[in-house]
Formats: sequence, C-alpha cells, structure tokens
Amino acid sequence: MSDIATVSLARPLEDVADELGRSFEEYGFAVVRDHGIPQDLIDRAEALSKAFFALPDEAKRAYHIPGGGGARGYTPFGTEKAKDAKVHDLKEFWHVGRELPEGHELSRYMADNVWPAELPEFRETFLELYDAFDEAGGRVLEAIALHLGLARDFFAPTVAEGNSVMRLLRYPPIAGAEAEGAIRAAAHGDINTITLLLGAEEAGLELLTAQGEWKAIAVPEGALVINVGDMLDRLTAGKLRSTKHRVVNPRGEAAYRARYSMPFFLHFRPDYVIEQIPSCVEDRPAEDRQPPITSHDYLMQRLREINLA
Repeated sequence: MSDIATVSLARPLEDVADELGRSFEEYGFAVVRDHGIPQDLIDRAEALSKAFFALPDEAKRAYHIPGGGGARGYTPFGTEKAKDAKVHDLKEFWHVGRELPEGHELSRYMADNVWPAELPEFRETFLELYDAFDEAGGRVLEAIALHLGLARDFFAPTVAEGNSVMRLLRYPPIAGAEAEGAIRAAAHGDINTITLLLGAEEAGLELLTAQGEWKAIAVPEGALVINVGDMLDRLTAGKLRSTKHRVVNPRGEAAYRARYSMPFFLHFRPDYVIEQIPSCVEDRPAEDRQPPITSHDYLMQRLREINLA
C-alpha cells in the first residue's frame, strides 16, 4: 500500500497531478506544501482566533445566530455532532463566509458575515486568509482536473463565488485520566468539494482506510492537509473518495492542551448541478451512480443530518 502523498504546489501541476489524484483515490487525503498562504498571515490569524476564543462566554455567545445553522458567527461548545453519532463533538467554532456585493444573485444562499467588535483586526485578517485559501484550493482543483483528464480549468466556473466557509476551531482541553486518546471530533465525512486544513501539525487527525483501519496523518510544519468532500465524491462517482476521519486526543502532555485549527470548506456554487462526470461513471458499480442535484439542495440535505439545519 502506498502512502498519503505530500507534494509541493510550487512544482508544475502537471508533475504532481497524478500523485495527488492517486492519494485522493486511495485515501481521500493528501498533504500540500508551498501552498502560497503567507506564514505571517497564518500567524496573525492564529493569534486572533485564540484571542476570540479567550473572550468570556457571554461575549462569544452574543455572536451566535439562532436558526442560522452555524453558517456565520459563533457556534457554542457541544452543538454539532457527526452523522449518526450519539454525542456532540467537543468543540466550539466561528464561521467566515464569502463576502458578496449587495444585491448579488447568490446572496439569498449566503448570509452576511458577522464580526466581533472586540477584535478590530479580525475582519481584515480573515477576509485576506479566506481569499488565500480560495486561491490555494483553486490550484488543487486544477491538479484534480488534470488527473481526471478534464480541461485544467474545468472546476473554475463550478466554484466561482461558491458557498465556501472558513472555520476557526477550538477543542477545549480535556482533564482527567480519560483525556489521552479521547475522541474530540467523531468519525465523519465532509459535505463540501474539498477541505483545506491548517493547524493539523498537532497529532490526532486520523482517516479510516478502505481496509477499515484508522491511519494517523503526519503533517510537516506549515503544510495543508487536503481531503475530498462528499460533493466531489458524488461528482466523480466515488473515483475520488470522501473518507471518514476523526480527531483523537494525542498521548502525553498534548492531551491536556486546547487544540486549534482552521479548516476551509471549499464549496461549489449553490446553483451548480452536481452531475456525474461521464468518464468517471464508466467503470463504477451501479450503486455509485447518482442522479443530478444542485449543490445547495445537497448541502441542506446533509446539514439536517448533522444537527446544523
């Protein structure tokens, strides 16, 4: 069995596309270095994320939007749970979405962002990071298109002004003997197209292999972990796999610290119709064949399953 690919996005995409694609087919995951997101921007964003989560509980809860499905602002500890899970995940988070001009045709699908008044640099920093994530994700999608034998820019119109969401995430420290090895986020698949994750250097992220074994993902400092979401899995009739993954508390002293990360859930446009790519369907079993569905309808169907809609 080959291992999860680690590739540099500074290389020509033609040189890394098949290595990335093979990793997405086998594991649903890959690691990318030289992704173009400046380290000083990452450092500023991480400091602001920690500053927000350090605010008093009532200050944070002022940014919770009841009935908003967690799409924007703050979602308190113990709200989200994985599909079919019995208990809620041990995390709190903040969501930043795409900024659209007033009266934009897609604004009915995307709520306005909210910003914490306590942290004046928050808006500027996270909008800059959102754009940098968007650009890095676009390059990964170009590589995926090349691997699938499609036009290099196949995905560009499918994700232009897509409903992508950046999540600032905090898993609080766990006390007591059961902290080591505790499950912080239960096994789940991501709903979106691809996910780009910053902050996975701390041990704990694991994926479920096709053989049914949990495999830890080793991440070099500053690299992004990329995984295939359910929408891309559906579009490719399962050729690229959306893999179940989880966050497990590490062993040793790290088990008792809070864990922070920043995933960017890159989404198709809400009005994009996910219609399976003919060349991907050809050699797939009948159960992998799915009817067309808009990405918005698919998202709503899945959010209901995880307690966010």
